[in-house]
Amino acid sequence: MTEALGGGPPVLLLHGFPETSHCWRKVAPPLSRDFTVVLRDLYLDSDAPSDGPRGEGYSKRELAAELVAAMRELGFDSFAVVGHDRGARVAYRMALDWPERVEKACVLNVIPTVEQFERMAQEPAPDYWPFFLLAQPAPFPERLIGASSELFLRHVLEDWTAVEGAIDEEAFERYLAALTPEVLARICAEYRAAFHIDRGHDAADRTAGRRIACPLLVHWGAEDMGDPLPVWRRWADDVSGGPLPGGHFLPEEAPGELTESLRAFLRAG
Repeated sequence: MTEALGGGPPVLLLHGFPETSHCWRKVAPPLSRDFTVVLRDLYLDSDAPSDGPRGEGYSKRELAAELVAAMRELGFDSFAVVGHDRGARVAYRMALDWPERVEKACVLNVIPTVEQFERMAQEPAPDYWPFFLLAQPAPFPERLIGASSELFLRHVLEDWTAVEGAIDEEAFERYLAALTPEVLARICAEYRAAFHIDRGHDAADRTAGRRIACPLLVHWGAEDMGDPLPVWRRWADDVSGGPLPGGHFLPEEAPGELTESLRAFLRAG
């Protein structure tokens, strides 16, 4: 279900894995004082069949087009988009494919998908496991996670978080309840699409010299990853941003800092 809060210029917030739009609970309300904040779940709200062997229906290009159509149905022909993790991959693809619709974009805790896979090939690390495990053919990863979904979710949320208590038990229970068999199938389909489809789209754009035309704000957790700004400057002309305190889950680990940065970015210009 798409939810809209507040009033003013529209901004679409997209969550990442393994969460839902509930991750914006500390960001959306204060941001809605100045903007119309639209919340949509990538996995809960999708109607695309999830049985394509390559993740067909869940490529970032297809998800971006679906979201542009959803925003148009709400009356917004153009808007800003903010994405965390998997949502960030949809956000930058949307900025590339729909430059006339996306006025500003913000990406959190990612680099472009093709660059991510190239980095993983050069620097193998255990932390990259979701890119490969979740992209395995169905139904292996879906059944594996579904058999121990609570253990799986606690491991991810605790291992990727640097700020203790940022994701409380109430939020955990919401995320756990969302991991239904249908949602797990969609999550894995989206990871399959990243492996089989998205990196090809990125590579083609990079070869063609296509760039993100709108202003791009980039943030990452100081405890999560190194500086991605040099990478993003190869993809966009107007890039700003910096690290925020915390690990991978910035909307929950640094909500105040993120909200203030977003407010300044969205107001500028």
